[in-house]
Amino acid sequence: MTTTHFDYLIVGGGMVADTAARGIREIDADGSIGILSDDVDEPYTRPALSKKLWTDEEFTWDKVPLGTSDDTGADIRLQTRATAIRPDAHEVDADGDTFSYGKLLIATGGKPVPLPIEDHSNGERALTFRTAEDYRHLRALAKDVDRIAVVGGGYIGSELAAALVQNDVETVLIHTGSVLGDAVFPAALAERFEKLFRDAGVEIVSGSKVAGGEVDATGARLELENGDEVSADAVVSGLGIEVAVDLAEKAGLQVDDGVHVDAQLRTSADDVYAAGDVASYPDRLLGRRRVEHVDNANEQGRAAGRNLAGAAEPYTHTPYYYSAVFGIRYEAVGTLDSSLETVEDWIDTDRGVVYYLDDDRVVGVLLWNVEEARDAARAVLAEADTLTRDDLVGRIR
Repeated sequence: MTTTHFDYLIVGGGMVADTAARGIREIDADGSIGILSDDVDEPYTRPALSKKLWTDEEFTWDKVPLGTSDDTGADIRLQTRATAIRPDAHEVDADGDTFSYGKLLIATGGKPVPLPIEDHSNGERALTFRTAEDYRHLRALAKDVDRIAVVGGGYIGSELAAALVQNDVETVLIHTGSVLGDAVFPAALAERFEKLFRDAGVEIVSGSKVAGGEVDATGARLELENGDEVSADAVVSGLGIEVAVDLAEKAGLQVDDGVHVDAQLRTSADDVYAAGDVASYPDRLLGRRRVEHVDNANEQGRAAGRNLAGAAEPYTHTPYYYSAVFGIRYEAVGTLDSSLETVEDWIDTDRGVVYYLDDDRVVGVLLWNVEEARDAARAVLAEADTLTRDDLVGRIR
């Protein structure tokens, strides 16, 4: 066993690691940076895996890598899984080696939720979707097979279904709602959203989840909870992630729906920070939360990196999230929950704003094909205690 020291050590090799290394370099030009990643690729732009790489011919693979090592000098150890953190000793164990650190950032993200099926194809016809390798695998399948089932009606599932059908793959989308998007959109908007998929040729199987089934070299047979079956040549799970907090828990850090951090992204252990999907942080507008979207990864990663290097700055950014399918783009800030009361303000048939209210107080803003309005949405949330319903209509254009 060997021991290697880094002034700054990052556990996790995603977009947070990239922006954290850049944040460090904004303050410390020379400190050594180590990144332990269990991926096979250096940090890359993750949203492209379910969006532009499928739909924009000009967005080629060379635009995916972020150039972290070249730009920051970080020593990136690929296919290296951290197995233990010892905060008191300032050490991390990974694949038989020990890494010591001055400051540590936990950016472990999460693992995709697998399907409850028997896979006899050794992963060839059944896959989750999280990494660039997953993208390459699914892209190859899309060329080789006729019909692919996508499981999950959230961001990843809906984007993958749109991507596949636009690449001439017969696509079936299985989700648990009554209408696609009905957990987040008002009823009429959810109907419009689902129609985009049906009009494009996606077969939608709603109202039940996958309870079992099996996959082999010839295809997939999925058993639904309601007794129905769906067959396809392959299946991909877009069911979201399970947050990777095991390392933090075993290290004795405070964990509560993610690794608990303060406004400076510090954990309960000295010299240990957390950021990205894995971090539960105090949002200045919305209260404590954990956010699994790229804007938070980029902004929080940079803030964490700067703080590792001594900036001691609070993280004050309220992140937005977005999706893009079939030529529409929607963005949101705050909580989108269709069970809340809503105020809809449509500019025209294709563009509008939906405000989500809890006890008459705005807690979320949806921007449907409305560009350059994220700051205006944040301003609404910041002023939520003083705004009435009448104040909302016409406020964002």
